[in-house]
Amino acid sequence: MELEDQLLCEKRTYNKKFHSHKHGFGQFLFPLVGSLDIQTNRQELKLTPDHCFYLPPWFDHQYRSVDRNEFLILDIPVHYLQGETDSMYMTLDQQWSSIRYLLLEEMSNTENRASLMSLTRYVTSKLQHSHSPSIEYIHNHFREPIRLETLAELEHYHPAYYSAWFKKKTGRNPKAYISELRLNEAEHLLLSTGWTMSRISEEVGFENSSSFSRWFSRRKGISPQAFRHL
Repeated sequence: MELEDQLLCEKRTYNKKFHSHKHGFGQFLFPLVGSLDIQTNRQELKLTPDHCFYLPPWFDHQYRSVDRNEFLILDIPVHYLQGETDSMYMTLDQQWSSIRYLLLEEMSNTENRASLMSLTRYVTSKLQHSHSPSIEYIHNHFREPIRLETLAELEHYHPAYYSAWFKKKTGRNPKAYISELRLNEAEHLLLSTGWTMSRISEEVGFENSSSFSRWFSRRKGISPQAFRHL
């Protein structure tokens, strides 16, 4: 069986010299001890135990570790992958921590691979629905001014590349995506509360109700007052 067709889950260590390569399978990296420096033509990041990272197939990258290290690595054959997924840098939240624990448990079960295979399919499914750090940040902070540089830094992307990556992922540019979130929130508040226009405008990130009303009317073709009484 070709290496690219093998499902492999194991612990690995890396040295201080930069290595450059790509492989015909997806790869998930979970740091256990230490850190890993990763560079691509789009990103530069230091992967630590509070994050995890996914590399898609045939993705050029360089890597090294300058400290004592150990990583849990899941090599995923392409037939497990569900559609095209870009590289993903994610916080090791409770769900991903649980996945890491289960992978550690199943990697030594060489007699029965069914559980590891099922777990890998779950991981690839979760990849399709996981929000990247910058998109999570937008959902938590869309009421505030958001700089493109801040979003790019969260993904460890070069700012020049971030907008193209974001549009590929969401179908919209960051400004349009944020505007849509604000509009949805404004509609919800207009219909579900008796708040004044000043309070609603402040809640969705506008300095005054006049700016909010002009923006809302331009987006919806109707004033917020009229929308409330539809």
